Amino acid sequence: MPGNKYSSSNLPGTPRTRLERLLRERELKRFSRDFNEGEGELSSAQDSFSPESSTSWLNDEESLQPLSGARTSHDGGARQDFQASKQRLLVVANRLPVSAVKHGDSWQLEMSAGGLVSALLGVTEFDTRLMQNCIPVFIEEEIAHQYYNGYCNNTLWPLFHYLGLPQEDHLATTRNFKSQFEAYTKANQCFADVVSKHYEEGDAVWCHDYHLMFLPKYLKERNSDMKVGWFLHTPFPSSEIHRMLPSRSELLKSVLSADLVGFHTYDYARHFVSACTRILGLEGTPEGVEDQGKLTRVAVFPVGIDPDRFIQALELPQVKEIVKELKQRFAGYKVLLGVDRLDMIKGIPQKILAFEKFLEENPDWRHKVVLLQIAVPTRTHVLKYKQLTSQVHEIVGRINGRFGSFSSVPIHHLDCTLDFHTLCAIYAITDVALVTSLRDGMNLVSYEFVACQAANKGVLILSEFAGAAQSLGAGAILVNPWNVAEVASSIGYALNMSADEREKRHHHNFLHVTTHTSQGWAETFVSELNETIVEAQLRSRQIPPPLPIEAAVDRYACSNNRLLILGFDATLTEPLDALWRKGNQIKELKHKIRSDLREPLRKLCDDPKTTVLVLSGSNRNALDNNFGDFNLWLAAENGIFLRATMGEWMMTMPENTSMDWVDSVKHVFEYFTQRTPRSHFELRETSLIWDYRYSDAEFGRLQARDLLMHLWTGPISNLSLDVVQGSQSIEVRSVGVTKGAAIDRILGEIVHNKGMKEPIDYVLCMGHFLAKDEDIYSYFELMLPSETPTSSSSQVPTPFGTPTAGSSAAPLKKQHSLSPGKKSSFIGDSMLDPMMGADRMSLLEGSSLINLQAENYFSCSVARKRSKSRYLLRSSDEVLELLRGMANHC
Repeated sequence: MPGNKYSSSNLPGTPRTRLERLLRERELKRFSRDFNEGEGELSSAQDSFSPESSTSWLNDEESLQPLSGARTSHDGGARQDFQASKQRLLVVANRLPVSAVKHGDSWQLEMSAGGLVSALLGVTEFDTRLMQNCIPVFIEEEIAHQYYNGYCNNTLWPLFHYLGLPQEDHLATTRNFKSQFEAYTKANQCFADVVSKHYEEGDAVWCHDYHLMFLPKYLKERNSDMKVGWFLHTPFPSSEIHRMLPSRSELLKSVLSADLVGFHTYDYARHFVSACTRILGLEGTPEGVEDQGKLTRVAVFPVGIDPDRFIQALELPQVKEIVKELKQRFAGYKVLLGVDRLDMIKGIPQKILAFEKFLEENPDWRHKVVLLQIAVPTRTHVLKYKQLTSQVHEIVGRINGRFGSFSSVPIHHLDCTLDFHTLCAIYAITDVALVTSLRDGMNLVSYEFVACQAANKGVLILSEFAGAAQSLGAGAILVNPWNVAEVASSIGYALNMSADEREKRHHHNFLHVTTHTSQGWAETFVSELNETIVEAQLRSRQIPPPLPIEAAVDRYACSNNRLLILGFDATLTEPLDALWRKGNQIKELKHKIRSDLREPLRKLCDDPKTTVLVLSGSNRNALDNNFGDFNLWLAAENGIFLRATMGEWMMTMPENTSMDWVDSVKHVFEYFTQRTPRSHFELRETSLIWDYRYSDAEFGRLQARDLLMHLWTGPISNLSLDVVQGSQSIEVRSVGVTKGAAIDRILGEIVHNKGMKEPIDYVLCMGHFLAKDEDIYSYFELMLPSETPTSSSSQVPTPFGTPTAGSSAAPLKKQHSLSPGKKSSFIGDSMLDPMMGADRMSLLEGSSLINLQAENYFSCSVARKRSKSRYLLRSSDEVLELLRGMANHC
């Protein structure tokens, strides 16, 4: 990966944490920028970006100049690092930053309007190469209509702005939800096709906005190593709003395919993580959203503007002339300004009504203040927007007729788009800017106003529902636009504000606008994207590789005495998400083997060369109900109970193990089950489990934390017990009760019962085991020849946690034999005949018949990427494929 050279982690000065790496990168960027400015021998900025290093605006969107997502090597050459680390950035958005305009017989490209274009204009060199790097995406007209006017603007945009969903019978012009959604996915596929065509290894792909929520998924399907970021320019609604969307889960999962997901504000990021936890049942972390070991980083990147563009414009002669004319035109008046798209979310009617109330309550100001409202027309063909336009015109006419005169009117309303120089001049002469958005992703008008107010020190009245409120809130007057009286009062406060307070408020806002620029926004996002990839690579080294199913089946076919150890829950059962979608939460409390697994499993059980053991934390009844008609071995409650399906249950727990703690722990679990809707607890013979997987994700985690505090400070504070935390469960069991601790005695009983003489030469051990139960993998690792790399554990777990070193020879013999008297204390009377002699006891050392080579040992975690196992199976579907392959060789 170009530029990401962190593998030399042992070298001095190597940044080890994300903060250290980002700070070092920032310093190197600053150094590079100063170096390029100060050294005459360097080429010009335009020439320094070679075609190989330039970033192209991909798609129906714009092309950024190379944002140096620089990474440094450790050879001390900062200049060489920066020249080598430039990477291409493919910016993908729904609309190109330029529009084709016909002048006479010729066509010309002009800059498009929009928040994204405004933000990217501040990126270094963006506008100088923009025309060269635009790559359009062509979509069929009907698909484009249903995609853009239908699903994007009729479904996603209203929902993301808290306007709800349209009724199905109001969708006649764009068919229905289903056809719109299909068009949306097809359009995103078209974008993915174009990106893939122009993508080169090492490129970073930056997807923008709600139009392209499926694009990260489609890109990752084409190339899983592609660096993909996604940024939302609108608000992201709360999970209670988002869950109304029929395609809610598909959209969330698609966005989570990206490596980095960005939002304007913390609130939007928090809502997204909450939706993923509440709707998808995934785990939200301080870093983002985690799904089976794969972390999608979620972060906040407040967009900015290029303040120098506005500050420098005010020095232009033509702008100064416009400023002079405006000051003469509004001499003796205080100027209030609103600049908005003529849109429902901008709160224009609320703003005008608040101004009317101010004039009602403050007659002394009636001929001393004027409101300039610039309403940029948008979607003029849509009925609702036509109605909004008529409503605004009606209110303006009524107020002007009520408070105006022949010589002046209080409101100047313009339905038009102003050129840049005129807009800067209006910003400069404004005394109070009114931003009353009912819901807005960011609103950069507030930033532009502040950038133009160095001389006037105007006051900003800002809606608390605009994203900019979290950035400029300390210097602005925050209002609730729905509270007309509050906005009217704020207008009066702003007009009467002292010069000292105006100065302080402006200084705070101006400092933020000039330091949090669009250049910094883009650079920070790309840097974080590169950093996220580095961290993902580090995490991936800890994830077991996929199981080579063909190799596992081939080794199985070549073996003479095979041992298959299978977990139950999430291994032989239906996938959890499938059951959740069907709404069978209650049914899933009773685990049931997959129906399509029964036939291959039965073949394996009937093979005389194969021994099958189902080792589970489930109780005996659950295993009996699912496997009673198979010829295999069952080990319930993590190996405490054991039986062949043709025999009776035996108990392997020590006779002197006390279970007096059960009642006190049970009371705590009952209490929290009553307090936590949709949670339940299970009382087993040797443990208790509290499960909250069906509860609200956030509330369940809080309750689990509270439950643990109750346990540690109460019933188990002085007891020798293990508290095992699953992803959404808490289990209390006796110390040392693990699958690895029980496997030796289980094997001993199996060897004795079957009269096994030929050594076991093939072992498959797979399951969705808790981390504490993965000691079973270490048990078999130490059965391998000494030249075979073993796990990090240097000891073999023995019954109830007694560690024992393994021999280095193969076949390995256990060296931890106990006397017959001592062994009898570990086995209940229900398991062994009291008259059993020492000869039979020695047969319980099951490892004595294991002659295992490394190529014949397969430990696999199922749907659990953080594991000590050798291999990974992603789901029970892959378990089915593996067992079917083995069954064909029976």
